[in-house]
Amino acid sequence: MNARNLVSAFAEWRATSRELVLASVYETAGSTYSKAGARMLVTADGQFQGMLSGGCLEGDLAERAARVSSSRTPQTVSYDLGRNDEELWGLGVGCDGLMRIFLQPLGAANGYQPFAAMADILAGDDAAVTVTVIESSHDRLPPGATLLQVGETTRSYGIDAGYLPALRGNMARVSTLRRSFTAEVSLDGRSLRLLFAALRPPPRVLALGGGLDAEPVVRLVAELGWRVVVQDHRPAYIANGNFDAAEQTLCVPVADLGAQLDVARFDAAIVMSHHLQTDRAYLELLAGSSMPYIGLLGPVDRRRRLLDDLGAVGEQLAGRLHGPAGLDIGGRGPAAIALSIVSEMHRTLMRD
Repeated sequence: MNARNLVSAFAEWRATSRELVLASVYETAGSTYSKAGARMLVTADGQFQGMLSGGCLEGDLAERAARVSSSRTPQTVSYDLGRNDEELWGLGVGCDGLMRIFLQPLGAANGYQPFAAMADILAGDDAAVTVTVIESSHDRLPPGATLLQVGETTRSYGIDAGYLPALRGNMARVSTLRRSFTAEVSLDGRSLRLLFAALRPPPRVLALGGGLDAEPVVRLVAELGWRVVVQDHRPAYIANGNFDAAEQTLCVPVADLGAQLDVARFDAAIVMSHHLQTDRAYLELLAGSSMPYIGLLGPVDRRRRLLDDLGAVGEQLAGRLHGPAGLDIGGRGPAAIALSIVSEMHRTLMRD
């Protein structure tokens, strides 16, 4: 799921009062394209944003979404791809897994909730845990009822916050296990099947250097749906660079960057100014952050020299500084190097 595209499409569709359906994977087995917690939006007339499969299920989901939108009634659907034969809608999709998906209607009548609140979270900085009723024998907790927990703030859309004590254990497991799952829960003596899911805003990446080799890094990061800011202290680099995919570009003296930009909001940085003194200043600034990935272009000897110059400050980068940045994929040239860097970022930030 490209969260930025999902949020953008939602904003456009909501502005024109389109009827929508939120499709959420709540259970999988075997090899599947998506896992529990993955989401996509489908319009009543069959347009969709996001993918839950490699494209083999989306057509059928669009037809089901039209019925859900018309009836205003949530439903579940199971796709057993393990049969792997032509009888599965005549597609012969060649997959080998089971995927269960929950479809719930969204529209102006319900304020597009709970997805409107989810979109706000995806556009922000703080992760959340969502609880969604999938199946229920409880009259006051129907399928589709949802609760979102962001820090100490609870947003309730059909699940009263009074049930939080009974839900907190499984909600904490989402954060601990870093994955989404379903669980059978008893509330008021009634059995419910609930999806406990993580909702994480896309990472923020800081590209410190606006040379030609920064351009493919920015494009690849944006293609993932992540948010990227480019900074270079040299005006010509920013003016002449192709950084249309960046969320923001900055041209700030290195000594002033800490006052202009809150580096604590970022999850990763790649230091690539190709200027020793500038890279040293960037590393000094990043050392005081807690971001889990900091990449540095250049050979090992250059990294050692920079760390020696930084002294005790450089020790704060231990375990986080990747230099030379990128996985060893044997590539040459800006595009291949960018691929190796972004791959290493992805492995660090998205590993469950």
